[in-house]
Amino acid sequence: MVTVIVLVVVLLLVLAGVAAAALLAPRRRRVVPPSGGRGSTVLQPGVDYPPGVGDDVTVPRDTPTRTLEDLPLPGVEEPLEVDETPELLLERPEPVAGRLVRLRARLSRSQTSLGRGLLALLSRDSLDEDTWEEVEDTLLTADVGVGPTQELVERLRTRVRVLGTRSPEQVRDLLREELLALVAPELDRTLATTRHPDGRPAVVLVVGVNGTGKTTTVGKLARVLVSEEKDVVLGAADTFRAAAAEQLTTWGERVGVPTVRGPEGADPASVAYDALEQGTQLEADVVLVDTAGRLQNKVGLMDELGKVKRVLERKGPVDEVLLVLDATTGQNGLIQARVFSEVVAVTGIVLTKLDGTAKGGIVVAVQRELGVPVKLVGLGEGPDDLAPFEPAAFVDALVE
Repeated sequence: MVTVIVLVVVLLLVLAGVAAAALLAPRRRRVVPPSGGRGSTVLQPGVDYPPGVGDDVTVPRDTPTRTLEDLPLPGVEEPLEVDETPELLLERPEPVAGRLVRLRARLSRSQTSLGRGLLALLSRDSLDEDTWEEVEDTLLTADVGVGPTQELVERLRTRVRVLGTRSPEQVRDLLREELLALVAPELDRTLATTRHPDGRPAVVLVVGVNGTGKTTTVGKLARVLVSEEKDVVLGAADTFRAAAAEQLTTWGERVGVPTVRGPEGADPASVAYDALEQGTQLEADVVLVDTAGRLQNKVGLMDELGKVKRVLERKGPVDEVLLVLDATTGQNGLIQARVFSEVVAVTGIVLTKLDGTAKGGIVVAVQRELGVPVKLVGLGEGPDDLAPFEPAAFVDALVE
């Protein structure tokens, strides 16, 4: 009987405890649907109170969310900073000094070089009239030109007659001296690329016919000047070909040089003038202006080229007008040089495709034709295969 009473008492105590806990627990506030009236309150489960049975536990749409980028990576205390515009790695152009060493090696390997053929002829035991005719033919084939060829042959005949017997070393020295005199080492081959005292940059206008590598030459020349610590601005005044402006812009970007360009078909003179204005504002040392390739017998195009030069001269004289010639074009290159010089007063020649060719005599011929020096030579397809022309190094490459 006592046992039953004890069990009943325990059961009553348990029920009383459960009832007390229910009375003491805070009542959960239900979400009140918005009624549209003032003072209405909307409580969100999972935000204002823990969600219960019947509540939607999905995070509300207007709740701020964290993206994957907001979450820290394992072992990383702070988010990584991402540079969305990484700095362009600029190329460092090869120093100009010594570039002709490569040309010397290429010419010496060429089995058709001018010097090699002359040395073989002049080293014969007996130099009769037939041999001298071969010497003359060799020079003419190398595009030396009729006048310079006759002068050189006459001097060689006189000196060989005085020497009498000849050793190979004497023949080489003799030929080197005469070729060097023919190339005219006394001509001033420096480029006028120094900023003027009044703050105006030097202006270099580059002209030529289609296919000579003119735009590429402008890009390579920019690299030469950058290697000499010059500040350069490029002007893409070849507005007839969109590809030309794109090509020139790419050359400039590789060495950190800005390019001024206009829309396709824009006035070339206007683009050239804008480039000069930009170069002045940026305090550049030199502005290189690329022009459209044109045939020397197209009067309208040549007149337009003259206009480009006249517009640039509103700010001051154009410091250099460089004519780009293909060394393999021979006598046709002389015709081009003559016409361009009449229109824009060429001050210097750039010979491309000179390496490994038997046409090295064009150096002599074009200088005689225009009375201006060859200032730069193209040595190959590489970005730094453009070098100042050095007469002694060139002749040494021929007779090596």
